[in-house]
This record gives sequence, structure tokens and C-alpha cells, in this order.
Amino acid sequence: MGMAKKIAAFGIAKKVFDEARKPHNQAKIKEAARKLQERRGAKRY
Repeated sequence: MGMAKKIAAFGIAKKVFDEARKPHNQAKIKEAARKLQERRGAKRY
């Protein structure tokens, strides 16, 4: 059972990595990171 979990986790990680490499998804990731940084900065003051 442990080996099956590792194989499944590897497959999921590969899918996430492949999707993150696509240009339109990179733009979404950058925008989400920018919004998160703005929210974190706003709460500090």
C-alpha cells in the first residue's frame, strides 16, 4: 500500500508541475501571489 501512495503522489506532483509551466497558469499564480502579499502587508499596519 505504501508504494501505491508514493506512485499516486508522484503522479499528482507531476500534473501540478506540468500545469504550472503553462504561461496562462503562470500569470494566474503570479497574480495570486501578488494578492497574498498585499493582504499580508495590509494586516501588519
